[in-house]
Amino acid sequence: MSSSDPGRYPFRPIIDRPAYDWPEGRRVAIYLGVNHEVFDFGGGLGAELAPSQNQPDVMNYAWRDYGNRVGAWRLFELFDRLELKTTALLNADVLDRCLGLAEACRDRGDEIAAHGGSNAKAQGKLGQQEERRLIADVTDKLAALGTRPTGWLGPWISESKSTPDLLKAAGYRYVLDWAHDDQPTRLATEHGELLSIPYSQEINDLPAVIQRKQEADVFAAMIRDAVAQLLSEADRRPSVLGIALHPYIMGQAHRVPPLARVLTALREADDPRIWWTTAGAIADHVEANGLAA
Repeated sequence: MSSSDPGRYPFRPIIDRPAYDWPEGRRVAIYLGVNHEVFDFGGGLGAELAPSQNQPDVMNYAWRDYGNRVGAWRLFELFDRLELKTTALLNADVLDRCLGLAEACRDRGDEIAAHGGSNAKAQGKLGQQEERRLIADVTDKLAALGTRPTGWLGPWISESKSTPDLLKAAGYRYVLDWAHDDQPTRLATEHGELLSIPYSQEINDLPAVIQRKQEADVFAAMIRDAVAQLLSEADRRPSVLGIALHPYIMGQAHRVPPLARVLTALREADDPRIWWTTAGAIADHVEANGLAA
């Protein structure tokens, strides 16, 4: 292993891998990863609509909180209309701050995946024992919704060198932090292999809208074009597209219509090559059939 290699997975080009299908012979697995997050008032990390002038940063805090109070429910209405279940990426502190939101995710049949404690902190800065406790606390808290989570997305995609080892030891089956592939891969850990399920940092509203300043119609076009490209490759290889959404961004009134149009068009096309699913169901299929590079 060189000093620049994470040592978790080998180089294996996507053109040189065994062929396989998703259920019913489908070729492109699409899931919605919806980030339900809470932040600290008066400090901590958080996406910014505009530069913070001072603390408490009322404008940016309130903008983010809009997602829990309004945006998520607007997205739920869209997903219900299109009969789409999501992978709900839940900060565990959502259960303390807005329990009804967490219960709504559970009650609509979304997969509950762990997304750290809150998005005010990056776990990669923690010591190993503190990170182990965080993972245990988050897992126990989310298990109160009825099912122990088996998937993890780190807040801010932040990992320490030990994170995959700690997640595997805690019973997690898959992680969404690694955007290095269009197919599930296997990460080596001290306790056996941990699945990496693709979660896009490109088809992701936060970097697209907030960092690159692209509006919802451009983001919707990105979704459309990504699906079209993956379908054009479908006879050669299966793939996964995780569409990453944040309710305080795509749940805004002016952004839902473009998202609704592209998702509606894809659903109404009813392409038999597309498998609308969740990250956890992808992991289930991979594990049951011994798949992934």
